[in-house]
Amino acid sequence: MSGDTRAGADARLATRLANWMHQRSWAIAMTVAIVITCGGLVILETARQRIASEYEAALEARGVSMQLGELDGHLARLQAHESRFLLTKDDADAHGFCARAAQIHRGIRSLDAYFRRAADNAELASFTQIAALIEARIASGAQALQQASPHPLDLGACGSAMQKSGVDASLVTSTLALLRDNEERRAQRALDASRADQRVSTLVAAGLSALNIVLFILLFRNLGIQLDSQARVQKQLITQQEELDRLVNERTRQLEALGWHLQAVSENEKTQLARELHDELGAILTASKMDVAWARRKLQEAEPVVAEKLTRALATLDQGIALKRRIIEDMRPTVLANFGLVTALRTLGDEAAQRNGWALDLHLPDDELHLDEQVEIALFRVAQESLTNAAKYARATQIMIALSAGHGEVTLHIADNGIGIMPGDLTRTHTHGLMGMRQRVAARGGRFDVRRGELHGTEIRVVLPVPTVGLIEEPGNEPDPSEPRGESTDAAPDGIVAPERDRSVGRTPVGRVS
Repeated sequence: MSGDTRAGADARLATRLANWMHQRSWAIAMTVAIVITCGGLVILETARQRIASEYEAALEARGVSMQLGELDGHLARLQAHESRFLLTKDDADAHGFCARAAQIHRGIRSLDAYFRRAADNAELASFTQIAALIEARIASGAQALQQASPHPLDLGACGSAMQKSGVDASLVTSTLALLRDNEERRAQRALDASRADQRVSTLVAAGLSALNIVLFILLFRNLGIQLDSQARVQKQLITQQEELDRLVNERTRQLEALGWHLQAVSENEKTQLARELHDELGAILTASKMDVAWARRKLQEAEPVVAEKLTRALATLDQGIALKRRIIEDMRPTVLANFGLVTALRTLGDEAAQRNGWALDLHLPDDELHLDEQVEIALFRVAQESLTNAAKYARATQIMIALSAGHGEVTLHIADNGIGIMPGDLTRTHTHGLMGMRQRVAARGGRFDVRRGELHGTEIRVVLPVPTVGLIEEPGNEPDPSEPRGESTDAAPDGIVAPERDRSVGRTPVGRVS
């Protein structure tokens, strides 16, 4: 088991190393290329310095060879001046002899510095020997001139040492020729080494160029593969993102449809409950009130105490009937069902202003709008919730309600002059009132905006799309507002209210109501 475990660990390590090498191959290739290039540049620079040094050595050896040749020529001309003076006894030849001797001395000093610096011991010994022979030759020649001259000569420039023995000129010439040959061979060796270094440098440069080309080809190929892989991954991510967006949009539409369905179910249940409260509980309370009133009349004279209790019971029944009506109005406003949105908003605003002591500013159309019933319910519920929130939190003294329609949209605008909604309240998830209004509007494809006013207070603006917006004619008769209207089964298509819906109501001009 331990062997299998070790083999598995080695395999995983090798796999990780291979993956790392594959992912970092471009970096490795670039590093290798940089290292090889730097190493090649160092080699080429070293070779360049060697080639320059070898060229300098070859040029210096050639120069020394030329100096040795010039020295041989000076010796020949020195012999010529000596021979002419012995024949002509002309002092000019004696002076020429000394001038040539001075040139020979300067050449010997220059060559002596070179041989002491660059030559080996054998060459230095040979040059030292030839230099001594040349000095002896000059001295012997000067002595011969002095002896042959009819008068004393000033030969101080020829040297002070006077050698009495003669010097073999052929030995001097052969030694100079040997030194020249050595310098020529040295120059040729330096040139050959320089050419060899040049060939090596050329091969190294070509190898480096070829290797770099291969590395860069591999690098760009790997980069191309990685770019293709990234493009494929990005395309997959885009495809997945599009699929996720499609799923999110589909789920959003489903949730909006579910939210609208739940709201419709809630409204239907409220309507059914309101109908049952009106029909059943209303009948019970009315019958009880009639019975109690009859009993109070019968016992008013005989039992005053009991009659007093029955009077209190009648007051309690009246409160119950009023509570029943208020609950029915909250669940399914009869004024909205029977008279329309404009009248319902006016009534809602009047009641809220009276209850909270507000100054009411209404901007409502003069005539009823021809809207879909569900749109009317949504707008009325938003207004109802907005006024409730203003009464609870705003501490306002003035409320403005505006309703307008046009261009296939209906807009409800509600504003107060209270303390204004806090920015943090706009993003909190536990503010169920705002969430309910926003979801109700979003379910109908509308826009809901709540914000602080420019100066103070809170502004709520709702925009809902409607297929057709218009005004309806006022019918001739007026329905009973105490009877709640059930869900209409004769609604026209495309959100248009059925034509038999009666919304007749007496209207007052739009303006400020205190």
